[in-house]
Amino acid sequence: MNILILNGPNLNLLGVREKTIYGDQSFEDYFKELKSKFEEIELEYFQSNHEGAIIDKIHEVGFSFDGIILNAGAYTHTSVAIADAISAVNTPVIEVHLSNVHKREPFRHKSYLSPVCKGVIAGFGMDSYRLALAHFIK
Repeated sequence: MNILILNGPNLNLLGVREKTIYGDQSFEDYFKELKSKFEEIELEYFQSNHEGAIIDKIHEVGFSFDGIILNAGAYTHTSVAIADAISAVNTPVIEVHLSNVHKREPFRHKSYLSPVCKGVIAGFGMDSYRLALAHFIK
């Protein structure tokens, strides 16, 4: 089984930025933990601050991987292009968020991605990724 974890803008700063919202662990450290817990799965990780690179990665794996776990960051609330990329591929996508976006600023309540994703997991910190991964392996 091949699963891609795809992170969007500013998520390269996890562990450093706004620790009260996003925690103090880097994603790279968390990803190492995931890989050791789920050795039977081929996990790939990609992060970009650029919308086009995220779209390119969705296109690259969207017909061959078993799942994509996507935290598109702020692009969740702005990118019709990423939503279109998700719609264009066969691989199911689960949208994840570290924080509960519905408890935050009103502009974060709207997701362009949710309608084209298999499901949404939000508000469980880094564990949001594990919960999405658990869905794919069941």
